[in-house]
Amino acid sequence: MNVDIAVNLLWCNPGEVGGSEEYLVRQLAGLDGLNNDVALTLCCTSAFARAHPELTERFAVRSPGRLGGRRPARIVAEHTWLARQTRGFDIVHHGGGTTPLIGSRPILLTVHDLQYLELPQYFSPLRLRYLRMMMPRSVARASVVATPSEFVRGTVIDAFGIDPARVVVVPHGVAFGVAPTAEQVGDVRRRYRLGDGPYAVYPAMTHPHKNHRLLLAVMARHWSDPTMRLVLLGGAGAADAEVDRAIVDLALGDRVIRPGRVPGADRDALIAGATALVFPSRYEGFGAPLIEAMALGTPVICGDHPALREVAGSAAIVLPDDVDAWSGALDEARRRRAELIAAGRERLTHYTLEASGAALLAAYHRTLT
Repeated sequence: MNVDIAVNLLWCNPGEVGGSEEYLVRQLAGLDGLNNDVALTLCCTSAFARAHPELTERFAVRSPGRLGGRRPARIVAEHTWLARQTRGFDIVHHGGGTTPLIGSRPILLTVHDLQYLELPQYFSPLRLRYLRMMMPRSVARASVVATPSEFVRGTVIDAFGIDPARVVVVPHGVAFGVAPTAEQVGDVRRRYRLGDGPYAVYPAMTHPHKNHRLLLAVMARHWSDPTMRLVLLGGAGAADAEVDRAIVDLALGDRVIRPGRVPGADRDALIAGATALVFPSRYEGFGAPLIEAMALGTPVICGDHPALREVAGSAAIVLPDDVDAWSGALDEARRRRAELIAAGRERLTHYTLEASGAALLAAYHRTLT
C-alpha cells in the first residue's frame, strides 16, 4: 500500500533560493529512481512546475497558480490553500525550513541550516524576527527533521533541545553525467573571454557569508599572473554591489569574469576546465558545489567551515579565512591535481542520487512511526 506524501515546495522560487532548490530537486529525483512505496504530490507554484519538468512529469502536482517571489503571499498560501490541499495525506513534507502554524500532521521538516543564529547580521530585521519566531515552532511541530549534514543536525539538536532520534541526515546527491569534452571547455573559454591562462571558478550567489571579498583580495595580493582569471558564477545577492565596488577598487576589472547565472552545460564546462573550484564561504549547511566539482574531475579549495570539512573529507584543500593562507592554494592544487581528483571520485560514493533518495525514503518511514 502506498504512503501518500504531500511535498510543500511553495517556498521555492526558482533561481532565488540558492542550493536548497537543487537539494530538494535532486533528492526527489533520487527517490523516484528507487523501488519504493511512496506516492508524492508536489505542492508548488506554476513557476516551479515550469522550471522542473523532470519532477512534474513523474509526480502529481497541485498548484495555487502564480505567487511570484513575494514571501508574504507564500506564507498566506501555506496557511490557507496548502492547509486545505494536504488534508488526508499520510505525511506532509515541508522542504523550506519552516512549517505553517496550521495544517496536517505528521510532518517531515527539512532544515537546510541555522545561519540566522550564527550570522544574524546578514539578515534583515524583519526576516530575523520571522525566523526567530517560526523556527522553534516549526521544529516542535515536526515529527522528524531532515538535515543535509551532520553539522546541521548537531546545530538543530543543540539549538532546540530536540530528541536526537528525531533528527536525520539526508545528504545531497549528484547525478554523474558525461563529462564535458575538451571542445566544450575550449568553447566556454572563448565565449566567456577567459584566454589561455589558468582560472578558478566560484559558483555562489553574492551573499555576504559567501565571502567573495576574500577571493578578490587574494587575486589582488597573491594571484597576480596577468593571464589568471577568477570566474564568479551565480545570481546577485545582498553583497552584490559590494563585490562590484571591490573589483573596481582593487583594479581587477579585466581579471574577474562575472557572467551571473549560466546554463548548466556551460557551468559544468567552466568548472571542468578550471585549475580549481574555490569556495571560501564562511557558513554552509552542506556545500554542494564541492561534490559537483569532484564529479567533474576538478580540484577543490574551500574554507575551513565544519560543513565543508565534513563534505570534503580528505578530497580538498581546506584553508582558514585568511588572505595570505590562500596565497599558494592554486599552486598546491596544480601539484596535487591527480591526487585530489582521485580522492574526489572516492568521496562521491557517499553522495549519489540513490543514496540521497534512500535517506529521504528512510526519513519518510521514520515520520510514520
